[in-house]
Amino acid sequence: MRAAYHEALEGTRLDVVRLGALVGDALRLAAEALDRRDAASGARVVAGDDVVDDLRRKIDAECIELIWRQQPVAGELREIAAMLNIATDLERIGDYAVEIAKNAIKLADQVLRPQRVEIDRIVSVTHEMLLDAMRAYAERDDELATTVIARDAEVDRLYKRSIGLLQEEMAADSDLIPAATRYLFILTSLERAGDRAGNIAWHTKDMLGLG
Repeated sequence: MRAAYHEALEGTRLDVVRLGALVGDALRLAAEALDRRDAASGARVVAGDDVVDDLRRKIDAECIELIWRQQPVAGELREIAAMLNIATDLERIGDYAVEIAKNAIKLADQVLRPQRVEIDRIVSVTHEMLLDAMRAYAERDDELATTVIARDAEVDRLYKRSIGLLQEEMAADSDLIPAATRYLFILTSLERAGDRAGNIAWHTKDMLGLG
């Protein structure tokens, strides 16, 4: 029975890793849709959110069954708790990717766009944080998790600076206001995605008993 239990635990862990890959792809594709004015790519992100939601629910159900089937020891319980929390954070990052994609669709035919906002840089840092957070989880790497947590300060710094640049551009040219407002929403989604990636790293440290 213990062998079957650990096999089920490993299966759920792999589902969490798969969810991370899906969400990472969604975030990347949403950013590409924005950069390339590609409404079709944005629509694919929106359509793919159901797959993310379904997998998150599957993980939740698997975790509940793992607790119900056999009382976990301390290390197993920490791992199950981490899987539940990480799946929640991943699902929320998926939602942020959808919000970015929806705004990218609405911006696809906007001729005027802000030029100074550091969207590309924030996207790069946030996406790398998510990938590294999931690698830290999969490889049980406390040092990498710590690095991810530290990088959230960079996202916050870029976010605040870009908000200031957007405000300056809107003040200088009122025609930019419609597009710049969309960029405000996108920046907020990216900043929150960075927070969630940091959460994933913290959950990994808690799982390892090092949080």
